[in-house]
Amino acid sequence: MKVSIIGAGNVGSMLAARILEKDLADVILVDIIGNLARAKALDLKHSASILGFQSTCAGTDDYNLIDDSNVVVITAGLARKPGMSREDLFQKNLSIVKEVSLKVKKIAPETIVVVVTNPLDAMTYAVLKTTGFKREKVIGMAGVLDCSRFSANIAEKFNLPVRSIECLIIGMHSDAMIPILSHTRASQTNIKQIASPEQLKEVIDKTKGAGKEIVSLLGSGSAYFAPSAGAFFIVKSILKNSKRTLVASVYLEGEYDINDVCLGVPVKIGAEGISQIIEIRLSREEKKALKESASSLKQKFSKFSF
Repeated sequence: MKVSIIGAGNVGSMLAARILEKDLADVILVDIIGNLARAKALDLKHSASILGFQSTCAGTDDYNLIDDSNVVVITAGLARKPGMSREDLFQKNLSIVKEVSLKVKKIAPETIVVVVTNPLDAMTYAVLKTTGFKREKVIGMAGVLDCSRFSANIAEKFNLPVRSIECLIIGMHSDAMIPILSHTRASQTNIKQIASPEQLKEVIDKTKGAGKEIVSLLGSGSAYFAPSAGAFFIVKSILKNSKRTLVASVYLEGEYDINDVCLGVPVKIGAEGISQIIEIRLSREEKKALKESASSLKQKFSKFSF
């Protein structure tokens, strides 16, 4: 198995480490700064005898090395700075992602692409339209991360084991994310039976602001431990053909009565990418919020051609 990671920053290099430590696949780490990718790949290889993995790792600025990749993960792009929203990143990262996508299309046309670059839903759409790949082959990593943050915040707020939390968040990877409380449980008990409306609002607001809070605390850079874990979870689901149900940003063609946009919804992911898009029952308010997200994203892309 072979996974190529475009972008050797914190998320990309942490993802490479997770893949290697689990002996999941050989890794090609690509960065426009070739020596950065080479240095991190060399450092990762030096941990092999300590951690006991056999998978190989190479760093490069040569995209030709991504040929025959089972999965290509795009993490390349600028990170948020304090006071910057994901939307502020749109113009800056769009050109980067389009350039990367054209190279992936040319060199690794059979691969599955996992997108991590923010703003996530918009960049997933850009990758899909630029590559022309089938929608099953382009997957945005967001919902896994949002759900993980929501679970962590619920567990902390109510002093519960994080593994006892089941939750579902759909829609945009932004402040407009939509927690589905009817699918949120702690130890098999619906969250509404445990938390008051005020407590729920506090936990939801904290989850929506999690990325911004980390950016503010770091002062430079953004989250990478949890985002890399989310990307790893998707990559593992593909390589192991697990058909696990998770939330990812995918291109909708009529599901939820929405077309021509990428949004986070429950899906099953396996060796061919997305094997199923799952439509869950939503309340009137949830449907409205999801359609508003779709309209917002469509408006953003209306002046661009792919």
